[in-house]
Amino acid sequence: MADHVNNPHHAATGMDAHKATYQGFLDFSVAGSIICLYIVVALVAFRFISNPLNVVVGFAGILVGILASLIAFRMGGKWMVAVVPLVLMGLFVAANVQLS
Repeated sequence: MADHVNNPHHAATGMDAHKATYQGFLDFSVAGSIICLYIVVALVAFRFISNPLNVVVGFAGILVGILASLIAFRMGGKWMVAVVPLVLMGLFVAANVQLS
């Protein structure tokens, strides 16, 4: 009888496909959560920053957040690529809220 466990050319089992699907779900969930955090920071910018700057900062932050999250997703879960701009945007918005 052939030993299928040690054969490097065996087809993917159902459990391998399940793990790959679950990992994709987790990565997509993290990316979606980071995008939601960008939207929350943008909503703070829309409400509390002075008038001409609020729209630019809010929409630019959302676009940067979506792009950074997609890049991090495609890089295989290197989430610091998306989190660092989020923190910088949050600090920028906080500084401008304090000035308004």
